[in-house]
Amino acid sequence: MLLAVDIGNTNTVLGVFDGETLVESWRVKTDARDTADELALTYRGLLGDTKIDGVAACSTVPAVLGQLRLMLARWYPDLPAVVVEPGIRTGVPLLYDNPKELGSDRIVNALAAYHLYGGPAIVVDFGTSTNFDVVSAKGEFLGGVLAPGIEISIDALAARAARLVKVELARPRAVIGKNTVEALQSGILYGFAGQIDGLVRRIVGELGAPAVVIATGGLAQVVIAESETLERHEPDLTLIGLRLVYERNR
Repeated sequence: MLLAVDIGNTNTVLGVFDGETLVESWRVKTDARDTADELALTYRGLLGDTKIDGVAACSTVPAVLGQLRLMLARWYPDLPAVVVEPGIRTGVPLLYDNPKELGSDRIVNALAAYHLYGGPAIVVDFGTSTNFDVVSAKGEFLGGVLAPGIEISIDALAARAARLVKVELARPRAVIGKNTVEALQSGILYGFAGQIDGLVRRIVGELGAPAVVIATGGLAQVVIAESETLERHEPDLTLIGLRLVYERNR
């Protein structure tokens, strides 16, 4: 069994693979203050009696990544582990001005997208930020777009506007809201769907060729129903990519 760990700014997603099959997954909050021992307690509590033969991980939070390394060294010293970072073979050529600036999750997503659907492909990852990652017909990472995430936008609006509150991200009765909650829901949901569609169309226009558009991340399911360009929903895209990286480096 392979344990794949995707440590994001807001949430950490863990998954267990039996061969190519994802048999179980969990989503927990990311806390940069967690120690190696606290991570071990969380992971071991989720895994139970599951026997793990290897670990593949990526992280956008350096503090947690450091503690993860300590946890693996202390609690799983004999377990093969692959952490996605410079020097790890991914098979994805990075056509980026400074590849060291790239989040490892974006590279892993590009690998998984090309493996599943070929290219050109556009991955739209709904996380703390909304990432658009573009993959060429040859599997190269061409670059992308970074935009504020949905939850960040909701929090900022509630914090800066005295008469506006945080609302549930749900579909309102109509685009024209009849109360403040529905007006906010309409602006957030349809506004972000419009942003997604507008950026995807501009990316496709710049590519000069059709591209498969894949949605992933915690909030993808909410927006995909309102989008005209999101074609595929792969909630476990990053975990799949981690499995592929592990297989390349084991």
